[in-house]
Amino acid sequence: MILRHLEILEAIAQTGTFTGAARKLYITQSAVSHAVAELEKQTGADLFYRLPKGVALTPCGEMLLDEAKGILTACRDLDRRIPHLEENIPIHVASSITIASFLLPRILSNIRREMPELHISVRVESAQTCLDLLNNGGADAAFWEGTMPRGNFLAIPLGSYSLQAVCAPDFTLPAGPLTLLELVRYPLLLREPGSAIRDTFDNMLAVVGCTAVPVWESVNSFALIKAAEEGLGIAVLPEKLLMDSLALGRLRRISLKNVRMENRMFALVRTEKYLTKSLEKFLDFLKKEEKNR
Repeated sequence: MILRHLEILEAIAQTGTFTGAARKLYITQSAVSHAVAELEKQTGADLFYRLPKGVALTPCGEMLLDEAKGILTACRDLDRRIPHLEENIPIHVASSITIASFLLPRILSNIRREMPELHISVRVESAQTCLDLLNNGGADAAFWEGTMPRGNFLAIPLGSYSLQAVCAPDFTLPAGPLTLLELVRYPLLLREPGSAIRDTFDNMLAVVGCTAVPVWESVNSFALIKAAEEGLGIAVLPEKLLMDSLALGRLRRISLKNVRMENRMFALVRTEKYLTKSLEKFLDFLKKEEKNR
């Protein structure tokens, strides 16, 4: 079955003559006659009644044309979309939990308004898992927080956020700032190892020669906030996630002596990765967002 033969069949039905079909498709009348002969040979039946002034479809011709219409419509639709296929390839994004909690929703909302044709799926994991997904091809781009990882990456900076130690207002603490050595003596409510938040905190502790032994460890920052609000211990979390609880007086900041904890945020892509047009658009948008930030 040749697609052009089906187009000729449709044109004959629309114009009512072989000559009209030839004019419509800018081909010779002999090409039309040859196509009909081939189709009638394949079907083993006449497709047209030959009339004094033109032709009309036989029942077999009508059935074949009905079958062909879906094929022709699909092919024409594909023909229109072929030049833009790469622009519509889905983008698979892996995001760290913290970035997905406050930064990524705004970014994706802005992208949807400007480029609704982009199809973006998101998988939220720990920072290390996001990096693993990026390295093994499970993600086209990864939203990473913390120090820049080793490897061949194109990195787009997305700003930074500070980490804050907090506790319930009635949690008993001495007056004045705490050192890290003093902080770790209290019950700690921390994110899991492998998260960027925990890695940053653990690295700060390593500098002063101590480690954290949390009483509560969770992949869910908001579970830690609730635990801190109930007075179960001290949480160390991004300040952006604590603003509501601090504003409502459910938590209070703990001042730390000579300590500033901060995580930088990046969008990462492997440098050797082929950039589809859709992924290029996505990265260009992120670069523009960084310039306007």
